[in-house]
Amino acid sequence: MNEPRPGFKTSTRMPFPPARVAVSLLFLMNGFLIGSWAPKIPEFAERLDLTESRLGMMLFVFGVGSLVMMPIAGGQLARFGTRRVCQVTTLLFLPALLAVTYANSLTSAVVALFLFGGLTGAMDVAMNANAVEVERSMAKSIMSSCHAFWSLGGLIGAGLGGYLIATLGVVLHALIATALAAMAVLLAWPKIMTDQPHAEDDAPKARLPRTLLPWLIGIVALFGMVPEGAVLDWGAIYLRDELAAPLSHSGLAFAAFALTMAIMRFAGDWVRDRLGAVRTLRICAAFSLVGLLMAGLAPNTVVALIGFALTGIGLSNVVPIAFSAGGNLPGLARGVGLSVVTTFGYAGILFAPSLIGFIAEHSSLSAVYTGLAACIIVIFAFSHLARYADRET
Repeated sequence: MNEPRPGFKTSTRMPFPPARVAVSLLFLMNGFLIGSWAPKIPEFAERLDLTESRLGMMLFVFGVGSLVMMPIAGGQLARFGTRRVCQVTTLLFLPALLAVTYANSLTSAVVALFLFGGLTGAMDVAMNANAVEVERSMAKSIMSSCHAFWSLGGLIGAGLGGYLIATLGVVLHALIATALAAMAVLLAWPKIMTDQPHAEDDAPKARLPRTLLPWLIGIVALFGMVPEGAVLDWGAIYLRDELAAPLSHSGLAFAAFALTMAIMRFAGDWVRDRLGAVRTLRICAAFSLVGLLMAGLAPNTVVALIGFALTGIGLSNVVPIAFSAGGNLPGLARGVGLSVVTTFGYAGILFAPSLIGFIAEHSSLSAVYTGLAACIIVIFAFSHLARYADRET
């Protein structure tokens, strides 16, 4: 008989308790609204008469909103508990898509996008913190599957959104998407795990941490998300411009990456519970390293797609493990370590693609993907910190 892995207690509880279902629904809902925003971007730019450069600045505002409000949400977790912060941020985020849809001036659009990005970031911190609490209560990993539900929600939102916008228009699309998201929230609401703030989580400890641990784990999340943003925003251009792929095949770069990532995120919890977070992270980093080098040095489209698929396998569980580790750091008020890690991570996916564009303009995307292997070497160097993701309940 197999012995239980150190760091987790055995549990006889049901595999899908209500709290796990609830937090999965929150991830699904958040991803769904973000996915619903993607097909609205062309109409948004046309409505406000935005050039490409101005649209880029507007999307930058979205990222700034996230980075501003993530630490604020993290600071409230120790004071109010993850359930309360989840509920408040979810309710505030719910009408954000409508606000962007009805923005009819540059000023109102800036405010709406800042709040859209800020509230999705705040909700992201809160639901990740709640997922950490559910992990503790279940004594098993669930973070990877939660992120898989976010990816699934994004795919549904983007796919359904394009059809609804084409057939019903942008306003009805926003109303329907918001109504569907509200249904998910109603289902999740009574089942969100209740946790009480700890008396020892006093105000001084809720400040920015002075220990290096959350910052180092944040670097792991950052260097896990930078390659993800590079594939998302530049993969199609790489295939088209540097590997002479036809236009119909250029989108396959992110498709290959996203497919393997989603599959492995649903399998990631099972793998982590058996191998441990440190070993799982190192295996994932190895796949990422091989995948990025294969994609960057690819002589043709087929080899590049295999490389992107391997990269998706590798990066699938880097961020969930980093988030679990950040949420379990000892000696910190709940949410503080996690907010640092999430802020670092999302900075990578929000801001690195623009820097990559500047580098690619002066060299090539092939050199960029090959060079991004250096990020994975850093993840290897800090992989021992993933042990905090295995902290005993």
